[in-house]
Amino acid sequence: MRSSSNPAFRNLPRGAAQYGPNVGFNQPQGGVPGYGPPQTSAGAGDRPMTVDDVVIKTALSLGTALVTGVLTAIWAISQLPVDAAGRITGISGGVIGALVGGMLVGLVISLVIIFKQKPSGPLTLAYSAAEGVFLGAISGLFEALYPGIALQAIIGTAGVFIAMLVVYKTGAVKVTPKLTKWIIGAVVGVAILMLVNLVTSFFGFNPLRDGGPIAIIFSLVVIGVAAFSFLLDFDQADRMIREGMPSKWAWFAAFGLMTTLVWLYLEILRLLSYFQND
Repeated sequence: MRSSSNPAFRNLPRGAAQYGPNVGFNQPQGGVPGYGPPQTSAGAGDRPMTVDDVVIKTALSLGTALVTGVLTAIWAISQLPVDAAGRITGISGGVIGALVGGMLVGLVISLVIIFKQKPSGPLTLAYSAAEGVFLGAISGLFEALYPGIALQAIIGTAGVFIAMLVVYKTGAVKVTPKLTKWIIGAVVGVAILMLVNLVTSFFGFNPLRDGGPIAIIFSLVVIGVAAFSFLLDFDQADRMIREGMPSKWAWFAAFGLMTTLVWLYLEILRLLSYFQND
């Protein structure tokens, strides 16, 4: 099985081939090998995973994140202290707590899912809820500073997701081992650069996140890498479907897509904020 830039899809068990072939996201195939011999066996009540399973589970996860995110954003805006002119004068401890708490809870749950390598609806929805709180707190802060920016980021994220799904479905860009290596390398490179920038920011040097030309270019590159990561997510979900893995694994595919969506939304929100500064 091909590797993925998304850790959620690494080291998956091999598919249950006894179910027979299924129709996936329908990227034109060219003799691409599957997972190989089956290593897992499903119970009598299990059925093979389908595209509908992935769509429904992803929609439920996304809906959970949206509901918790919107509610948290509304609450966060109401908690921000303002002066007589309506200008924000600081950040309340509750908002910071929601932001940090949501981030940490989401991180812990994601690590459990990734290292357990077992599908779990409750864990996936819990992850989505935690990320919703995290993103809602951040979005509330940005929205209070730049009205309308959160909706723009949501529209941008949805647009990129749909565009990459069309690209994958039509086979305009084929997911090959070479492309996979390039995307994984790009993800690792971006992570290293962000870590280095984080360290240098403690010394007053923050070129990748200061809103300047370099920061804008870097954000565009990160958005591009996140967008192409969707191709690997679609490909991995497609392979799981074609190999007839049990339907419960659709939760795992949904989790993988959610992690990329969260990453993309945050980067688009950040990029948009650069153009709001006077």
